[in-house]
Amino acid sequence: MLYDDGKIACDEAGLLVRRYYLWGAKRIEYCAITSVVRRPLAKLRGSRRIWGSSDLTHWYNLDRARPDKSVAIEIHTAGRTIPVITPDDPERVYAILVVKTGAGPPLGAPSQTRARIR
Repeated sequence: MLYDDGKIACDEAGLLVRRYYLWGAKRIEYCAITSVVRRPLAKLRGSRRIWGSSDLTHWYNLDRARPDKSVAIEIHTAGRTIPVITPDDPERVYAILVVKTGAGPPLGAPSQTRARIR
């Protein structure tokens, strides 16, 4: 196991987002990830969202500590819904995702970092 904080886990094959669905976890293989975006949490952009979605595009797993966190990571895949995670150590998870997905150097503004694959 590369990372595990009880809510988010990264192993050699993929990302496990616990409490994603009402009934359990969501597994995302690294090969399915098209880009990863690290962004600040704001009151109108997820910090008060404990679970679910307000825009039917971004989906937040259950994290009761999210209001006290400052960074979110968006996981872009081929699907319409974008999973958004708030791990306890976002820098470590972001680094693992960039390495494991083969994403290139980060692009974008300092407050929002996007790593795209190929």
